[in-house]
Amino acid sequence: MPARVLTNTFHVDAAPEEVFEHLTTPESYIGLSPLVVAVRDVDTSEPGVVRYTSIERFRFLGLKYDNPIAVTLLTEHLAGGLSVRGQVRSPGGVHMGYRFDLSPEAGGTRMDDRLDLSAPWLVVGFAAGQARKVQLARARILAERLSGRSTRGS
Repeated sequence: MPARVLTNTFHVDAAPEEVFEHLTTPESYIGLSPLVVAVRDVDTSEPGVVRYTSIERFRFLGLKYDNPIAVTLLTEHLAGGLSVRGQVRSPGGVHMGYRFDLSPEAGGTRMDDRLDLSAPWLVVGFAAGQARKVQLARARILAERLSGRSTRGS
């Protein structure tokens, strides 16, 4: 299956622990990802693991499609920072691994956002384009939510 790697590094004017808390709360992804409109079936029964169903809404050629995706979040405390990583499995054979590494930077948090996407060749371009839009929007929205200031991206 074709694969794409998408990366973005940005700054949030909030402590790493605050960013970590936000990113490990499934309901935070509503609006943080512009495609996510709902979260359901949250399971936190296993320490360090959060499983839930995220509902992504797509509009294509004037039609609306709600796409339920299974999400697993794994949390890690690393030397020098925090990390949130996980897997998303979506109908249509789209799979995405993601990792958000958080480290202290200039009174706030440096966030390294990496997405590893694979999908059938018919949809990989569309899926990667949507994932990149979400990734860039996430940087802006997260910074606005937690600090009220804009991001410095790369």
